[in-house]
Amino acid sequence: MTLFSDPTCPYCHRVRMVIAEKRVNIEIVEVDAHALPDELIECNPYGTVPTLVDRDLRLYESLIVMEYLDERFPHPPLLPVDPVGRANARLFIYRVDRDWYDRMRIIRTGDAAAADQARKELIESLVAVAPIFAANRFFMSDEFSLVDCCVAPLLWRLPVLELELPAAASPVTEYAARIFEWPSFRSSLTEAERDMVTGLA
Repeated sequence: MTLFSDPTCPYCHRVRMVIAEKRVNIEIVEVDAHALPDELIECNPYGTVPTLVDRDLRLYESLIVMEYLDERFPHPPLLPVDPVGRANARLFIYRVDRDWYDRMRIIRTGDAAAADQARKELIESLVAVAPIFAANRFFMSDEFSLVDCCVAPLLWRLPVLELELPAAASPVTEYAARIFEWPSFRSSLTEAERDMVTGLA
C-alpha cells in the first residue's frame, strides 16, 4: 500500500494522521503537488494528492481515502459505530471543509483583498464555534476521530496563514495545544510541516 503525499498539503496531512493513528505500515512517497510523477498521474485522472494505491485499487480525495483506511483497518475506529453519529461526524467534516478549508484556500491563492477577507471570516467562524471546542476533549467527541484529523492540520497552519486567534477563541487554542501533543499528530508531521511552527519539541 502506497500513499502519494505532498509534505506541505493539509489534505495529505489529515490522511497521514489517520495512518499514524491506525499504526499501519503504508509507504508514504513524498511528491511535489505542482510537479507530480508520471506514476501518480497514471493512477489518478485528476492529478491530485493525496492518492492511495492498494494493489489494484486507486483512491483519491482525502475524505474517501480516510474513510477507506478507517474501514480497512477498523481498530481504533475513527467514526462512531451508530448511523446517527457517523452522519453527524460526516456533517462536521463537510462544514470544516466548506467553512474553514475554503477560507484557507483563498488565503493561500487569492489576491490580497480576498485573502484579508477570508482571514477575517475564518477568525470569526472559529470564535463562533469556540464553545464547541470547550465541550469535549476532542472536537464534538470524547474520542479521537476523523473530524480531529481534519481540524488539526488547519489549526497547525494558522501561523503560516498569518492568523492569530483572539482571546475569545481560547477554547480553540486550548484544543490545539492538546491535539498537537496527540501522538498520531506528532508522528504525522513532515519536516516541512514542523518548520511551519517554531518551538516544536
